[in-house]
Amino acid sequence: MVKICCIGAGYVGGPTMAVIALKCPAVEVVVVDISVARINAWNSDQLPIYEPGLDDVGEEPLFSTDVEKHVFEADIIFVSVNTPTKTSGLGAGKAADLTYWESAARMIADVSKSDKIVVEKSTVPVKTAEAIEKILTHNSKGVNYQILSNPEFLAEGTAIQDLFNPDRVLIGGRETPEGQKAVQVLKAVYAQWVPEDRIITSNLWSAELTKLTANAFLADRISSVNSLTALCEATGADVTEVAYSVGMDSRISPKFLNASVGFGGSCFQKDILNLVYICECNGLPEVAEYWKHVIRINDNQKSRFVNRVVASMFNTVSGKKIAVLGFSFKKDTGDTRETPAIDVCKGLLADKASISIYDPQVTEDQIQRDLAMNKFDWDHPIHLQPTSPATVKQVSVTWDAYEATKGAHGICILTEWDEFKGLDYQKIYDNMQKPAFLFDGRNVVDTEKLRAIGFIVHSIGKPLDPWLT
Repeated sequence: MVKICCIGAGYVGGPTMAVIALKCPAVEVVVVDISVARINAWNSDQLPIYEPGLDDVGEEPLFSTDVEKHVFEADIIFVSVNTPTKTSGLGAGKAADLTYWESAARMIADVSKSDKIVVEKSTVPVKTAEAIEKILTHNSKGVNYQILSNPEFLAEGTAIQDLFNPDRVLIGGRETPEGQKAVQVLKAVYAQWVPEDRIITSNLWSAELTKLTANAFLADRISSVNSLTALCEATGADVTEVAYSVGMDSRISPKFLNASVGFGGSCFQKDILNLVYICECNGLPEVAEYWKHVIRINDNQKSRFVNRVVASMFNTVSGKKIAVLGFSFKKDTGDTRETPAIDVCKGLLADKASISIYDPQVTEDQIQRDLAMNKFDWDHPIHLQPTSPATVKQVSVTWDAYEATKGAHGICILTEWDEFKGLDYQKIYDNMQKPAFLFDGRNVVDTEKLRAIGFIVHSIGKPLDPWLT
């Protein structure tokens, strides 16, 4: 029987190992993490992450803090640790910080007495495998290691479905007999439920670069459609109609063409910055500059949204209550990493607004932590983050959309939660200050219906309300 140990019990490690445990009953699956609180949460009824369908997987891997014991016993070790953006030193603000990866590799080398297949599951820069290989082989003590790259392509909110029925599983390995044998071992695990034609094998560097490229392409599509929203507003075009017509082209497809206040999540910005740094290091400034613009468009979209809010409300929101509906970076997840809501809230706070936030899955503690933390701090393990972040006094958090909007001068919809479509907006309007403003950063409401109620509505990329022109 093969034993799999995954180092890292986060958004990737937990769900991925749960599905492997379910689909491969002959394989012993363990997830380890140094965070006692996180492991305790996985072993309780209150899971540390919100992911639709995760509760229904049924089979559970073993979750443990006894990292060294299970690494020692494992045949295959998945490494799914944080790879945050460096905040200081060489490559600060762009390069990936591989501190946690290196620590994991050194620990594996210290405790291993038998041959291991080490699988990169974290998103890492191209050639990381070579660095990890050097650490392991120089500390091998006679143990043979094979490094594989098996990047995840999960979308939060549909991660379980993505694991059950993936578009593809990519496994990259060394082009040596030993490397190819390791590839086949991991392929045999996935082949127990994934059709063989969807399991792709490649060399290590192709697999590492594919993950960065996939996220960069997806983010590029979002920035592309968002770049047109200001033009649509200025000309009277409707970005939703434009995107629908463009998406009907089979060469383009409609996916990732929804205009919004901007993209977020743990991967897109981080991976593009990583790609930029790699291009610069390889003497490719023009390529680096291309991908920098994807980030700039995204940053500009958030700034433009804040400016629209302030300018519309008589050029100031000082002392005004602004209700923020939605704080997670997208619906069906409680993940707030790089959510556009952080920058929008900070922009409004800079103009001295009073903000009331409602999100069905994000806690007040998390919101206050996000608004108090420095950029990129979020991607470090929770035990290394500020334990008691300063509370932002102008921010209140409520568990009810009607309470959040009561007495507000304006509403900002920043996450496309389905429940926001079905709210009683007449009731909300009646309890707001007048004129009542609504700024839809996700295009979830019926603009004309809300205008008929009396709202002054701004929807991203849609013809402007006569008030705003």
